[in-house]
Amino acid sequence: MAAQSSALVFKVHRREPELVRPAKPTPYEVKLLSDIDDQEGLRFHIPVVQFYKHVPSMRGKDPVAVIRRALSETLVPYYPFAGRLREGPNRKLMVECTGEGVLFVEADADVRLTEFGDQLQPPFPCMKELLFDVPGSNAVLHSPLLLIQVTRLKCGSFIFALRLSHCMSDAPGLVQFMSAIGEIARGSHAPSIPPVWERHFLSARSPPRVTHTHREYGQQATIDDNKTMTTMPHNFDSMACSQLSALRRHAPPHLRQSYSRFEILASCLWKCRTVALRPDPEETMRMICLVSMRGKFSYPPLPIGYYGNTFAFAVAEAPAGELCRNPLGYALDLVRKAKGEVTEEYMKSVADLMALTGRPDFLKTRWTYLVSDVTRAGFETVDFGWGSPVYAGPAEPDVGPVPGLANFCIPCKNKKGEDGIVLAISLPTQAMERFVKELESMLKSPPNETKTFTHVMSAL
Repeated sequence: MAAQSSALVFKVHRREPELVRPAKPTPYEVKLLSDIDDQEGLRFHIPVVQFYKHVPSMRGKDPVAVIRRALSETLVPYYPFAGRLREGPNRKLMVECTGEGVLFVEADADVRLTEFGDQLQPPFPCMKELLFDVPGSNAVLHSPLLLIQVTRLKCGSFIFALRLSHCMSDAPGLVQFMSAIGEIARGSHAPSIPPVWERHFLSARSPPRVTHTHREYGQQATIDDNKTMTTMPHNFDSMACSQLSALRRHAPPHLRQSYSRFEILASCLWKCRTVALRPDPEETMRMICLVSMRGKFSYPPLPIGYYGNTFAFAVAEAPAGELCRNPLGYALDLVRKAKGEVTEEYMKSVADLMALTGRPDFLKTRWTYLVSDVTRAGFETVDFGWGSPVYAGPAEPDVGPVPGLANFCIPCKNKKGEDGIVLAISLPTQAMERFVKELESMLKSPPNETKTFTHVMSAL
């Protein structure tokens, strides 16, 4: 397991936050979000950070000025981002396209990029300084939908940090917007992919009709039983291809190559986390995987350029004892089956459920765990003129209002330059020790080894 980021301390000098408005007049109108966008589980802000090296050919160019100008021009076609969210009857969210703009912070830090270490991964030191929480800016309603901070470093490198109202976009939608800023920063007059609003594609039918069972929106449990989870150390495993191959060997031989990388990782995390938490063997454990339907709609197809949320919460369930006792293939089958349930009709059923039931939150209990895969979102492709970032993606290991509930799979390179995935795991200290032990056992033990699982069951 990789160590946490070093206790690097540095000072950041910020100028007063400003509102960057569209460079040209934009329409004043009210645009409804989809019934996938405005569910309770997406009503929060999500932070992203990108680290860019100094490039000699860009000497004399100020990243703050370049990005500020490009942002203003990008907000012309993406003018809903310059508006504010309002709430109507039945908690329906809509964007009032006021053209007020997005928050922008210019900053300088007395630190060099190399001081962050030779392997950039969250949690990053002084992240609150690199993405300043402007007072009064993080509400869902009536607040800026984007907060961007560009921080120059002593070495000529810079850090681009962004906070997005998740109701507006998922990760690919955000990358589309950021890439548009990058294209204009590099000299284009317009984004190569024009933005498409058309949120009605994922709105409830008339009349709404729920055609599937949606376990992800079960009766809401209180978070009281989660009090032991509110303070958690974070640990990260930069998992290289060789380690992924070791985990894959635990799958049934005839299906070994058919499982996706994410299915292997999600199943491994679910199993190891269950072992670490030591629940009652009869307790129902839930794994939630985000399943994107982008590019999978057919009647009609989702337009290219659509930048709203396009995913569903797929739920796999199992008794804790069965999850711990059985080989990894048991969890793999459950995760794959849950993902397979998410179809075009399933998504329409989710939208209808939201409209009929007041837009509930997805199920949150101590025994629920959510993993979001952003390895293919494209954050690493965003280029403002300084080339590809040396780190790109989530700024924090946790996401959402409940600590430890949701974590990311993030693309990275290890110290040897090998492609891998950073896994963010949040657990109480003793549980983290058990998690590490179980994961190491799975990486080292022969396929279908059962001794570890029998031992775990006796400890439950």
